[in-house]
Amino acid sequence: MFKTIIAATAIAACSSAAAFAHVTLEGKEAPVGSTYKVVLRVPHGCEGKPTQVVRVQMPEGFYGVKPQPKAGWTLETVKGPYEKAYDNHGSKVSEGVKQVVWSGGNLPDDQYDEFVFRGTIAADLNPGEIMYFPVVQECPDGAKERWIEIPAAGQKASDLELPAPGLKLIPAAN
Repeated sequence: MFKTIIAATAIAACSSAAAFAHVTLEGKEAPVGSTYKVVLRVPHGCEGKPTQVVRVQMPEGFYGVKPQPKAGWTLETVKGPYEKAYDNHGSKVSEGVKQVVWSGGNLPDDQYDEFVFRGTIAADLNPGEIMYFPVVQECPDGAKERWIEIPAAGQKASDLELPAPGLKLIPAAN
């Protein structure tokens, strides 16, 4: 019986460690129509190798993106058209940052770091939905971790092996 309990505890601990090994968001929810500061938590490298590039794809409905520079990393933004125009304080915006890339850094596999940017969550999005930020970590020798899986209807992110970090949208603050 004691061996069974120890084995079950060990399995649970390994499963929990795997769950915490994903790239995640510090904040788990935000109101529609608000400015939101995205803090991506990157807990490890790729298969024992250090992370040297972090790429984040912006979801539709998240606009006006401004990344935070990070010491020791080169910052790049990739711009493009949005699927529709958004109202940004009375001005229509129809294009902007679609991807943020930090490169040239060195995050060892046994260390943790955060990558930060901010933007606006469109006011016409539906509270209760999840907004996903797909992330790709690039490491030496072509190694990559692709946190890009988005659950299908009726599926949970916890069912996925490499889920994209998700932000639950809540009703706008009054």
